[in-house]
Amino acid sequence: MSRISQAFQKHKAFIPFITCGDPDLLTTEKTVHAMVEAGADLIELGIPFSDPTAEGPVIMAADERALAGGVTTDQIFDLVVRLRQDITIPLVFMTYANVAYSYGSERFISKAAEAGIDGLILPDVPFEEKHEFSDLCGQYGIDLISMIAPTSEDRISLIAREAKGFLYVVSSLGVTGVRSSITTDIGAMIRLVKVSTDVPCAVGFGISTPEQAKAMAELSDGAIVGSAIEKLLAQYGTEAVEPVGNYVKSMADAVHSI
Repeated sequence: MSRISQAFQKHKAFIPFITCGDPDLLTTEKTVHAMVEAGADLIELGIPFSDPTAEGPVIMAADERALAGGVTTDQIFDLVVRLRQDITIPLVFMTYANVAYSYGSERFISKAAEAGIDGLILPDVPFEEKHEFSDLCGQYGIDLISMIAPTSEDRISLIAREAKGFLYVVSSLGVTGVRSSITTDIGAMIRLVKVSTDVPCAVGFGISTPEQAKAMAELSDGAIVGSAIEKLLAQYGTEAVEPVGNYVKSMADAVHSI
């Protein structure tokens, strides 16, 4: 059983996201350790990109800060190697196709696997064009994580049948960001998924409070949170480790209470 599958075995999974290099890689490293200690079940590591089309203003600003600080893909690979010295939960890269292309897709995926990455999320790669990445991921033992959105409709079952690792369920239209309420019929999307696959599904985009995280996890297998964490990093900078740890604990506790 893969590490990603194991993350969903004991209870509902809480999945935080962090942009690597915001405000610097040392803070990222400390924050990832704090999130693990706080109960995170799987962590998404964002590789910053200059044109992150799926991201709202919060994560876009985080990418800009990280890139302005000079972070490189090679430095992020080195970070993963260090994290893997004592972190055993799944680690997943979230980035954009151009990051892999510019590095060389096979070189990127093989180095990610060697460093200890379990999965890859590429929000700008359409399902119909995923094979150039999914074939390489399969070759190197990495799960290419598929996303489904409210607009996927009749494609949901098709995407679900080919899903690896876990399915990322996008809770609302538009880009990432904190929302006061989530109005999409998540339950209907999840029911469609569950008919087609046993692969777990976690809901992301717009979740920021323990109540929202719990509500989404009740409908699915887990909750994903990114922008709310990046807001804390923007606010506290290098002093963000403790506030993020406390926040992740409140979210993980809510999800695990189901």
